[in-house]
Amino acid sequence: MAVIDINADLGEGFGRWELGDDAALLSIVTSANVACGFHAGDPLTLRRVCTGAVGHGVTIGAQVSYRDLAGFGRREMDVPPDELTAEVLYQIAALDGIARTQGGRVAYVKPHGALYNRIARDPVQAAAVAAAVRAYDPALPLLTLPGSAVFAAADDLTVVAEAFADRAYTPDGRLVSRREPGAVIHDPEAVVRRAVAMAVDGEVKAIDGTAVPVRARSICVHGDTPGAVGLARAVRDALVAAGVTPEPFA
Repeated sequence: MAVIDINADLGEGFGRWELGDDAALLSIVTSANVACGFHAGDPLTLRRVCTGAVGHGVTIGAQVSYRDLAGFGRREMDVPPDELTAEVLYQIAALDGIARTQGGRVAYVKPHGALYNRIARDPVQAAAVAAAVRAYDPALPLLTLPGSAVFAAADDLTVVAEAFADRAYTPDGRLVSRREPGAVIHDPEAVVRRAVAMAVDGEVKAIDGTAVPVRARSICVHGDTPGAVGLARAVRDALVAAGVTPEPFA
């Protein structure tokens, strides 16, 4: 029987501002990419999410980012490699410390936003992120796009491929920039169809209609889009109906 991980970005509120329904999503996903304070999240929010993740048996991942609160981590930055390594290391350590006080731990690392897309093509920044993971715990898997530069930069680490049910793809397997129309797919039926095709057939339709191979162990459903909870539930139910077992990769 096929297995697939379902992950979502959580802990992205800040102070009095809430983003997404973390509590509801924790009852659906199998892995939680928890913000580490650089693009979103504050200590209390992170603690609450880690507590909820432990209670639901959800695996905790460090969602590391550029230091970009104002831009929500979606602005690309030219950070020197040694500085980027230190900042990623800082974020992993901070979240892991909080998670351990709640009976959990950080079990993988997933870069966020602009950093995620940059290290898919930039071997220098990919190596800087890999160096941080290696320094903290070389057993931690890195979650990234299939074909990412991270696979070469972190060939001594465990690199896990993921796919995005609600994001549009280019014909070469990259994500369509959020600056482009149609980059985020909002039609629930389309998202569900794509998730099942990714898990069962290992492919997704690109924006030009061509089939793109996506051999992924994890599927991401975004937690900050309208109707995110219902959409995540529909994706999980459809995967189960298709004979796919939701199961964490880490």
